[in-house]
Amino acid sequence: MHKIFALILTITGLLTSAPALAQLYDVRASEVNYNKSPRPALKVQVDGKATDVREYFQSWMKSNYNIKFKSGGVLGVGKNDVLIARQTPANAISGKLVNLYATVVAPADSVAEVAVFGGFDDNTFFSPDKTATEYTAVRTMVQSFATAARLKAYRDQIADAEKQLKASEKEKEKLEKNRISLQNNTASNLARIEELKKKNAENLLQSRSDSVSLIKTSQELEQRRVRLQRRRDRLTALDRKN
Repeated sequence: MHKIFALILTITGLLTSAPALAQLYDVRASEVNYNKSPRPALKVQVDGKATDVREYFQSWMKSNYNIKFKSGGVLGVGKNDVLIARQTPANAISGKLVNLYATVVAPADSVAEVAVFGGFDDNTFFSPDKTATEYTAVRTMVQSFATAARLKAYRDQIADAEKQLKASEKEKEKLEKNRISLQNNTASNLARIEELKKKNAENLLQSRSDSVSLIKTSQELEQRRVRLQRRRDRLTALDRKN
């Protein structure tokens, strides 16, 4: 019951936090500087580390569109390589072979920005005015990816919350076992202490009794010595007379 409640809180937190990050998962028109020129691109920010999102993006594009990206040119110092799928069939965009490009950067530690742009070749890039159909198709593709990335992020966060919950439950069980063990040990020690107190009290009484007996025994011993000496003296006297 506690586990279900914790998961509900986690999901609720994910959903209620969305308005604060309204820019996440919203595809917007932008530009990417590629080959020293600005290129019209569709950008979207998603939850996750850039390296993880980059890997997921490549896997998702391959699974859903059979488009295989490879690392290409470098955007600039401190930025990731451009992913390129050169002269690949992409029916969702055009009946012709197209070039697709993607970059994944990290505007924040837990946020990744994916930018996708494309063209028919290295000199012709899709734009909202000259190639509206292809440009819109790329937007639809990026939006589909954003939807999938959102679901994946939620699943990953829930999986992480479940993992943390299990770890907490395990730690709780460990602490509870330790508490019970200490409690039992304490009870045992207290019982032992009481037993030792009782034994000490018995020893004290026995010691007092032994002390009394020792005095009495010492007195009797002295009396016997005196009697023995008297008998020796009498025997000596009789020997002299004889």
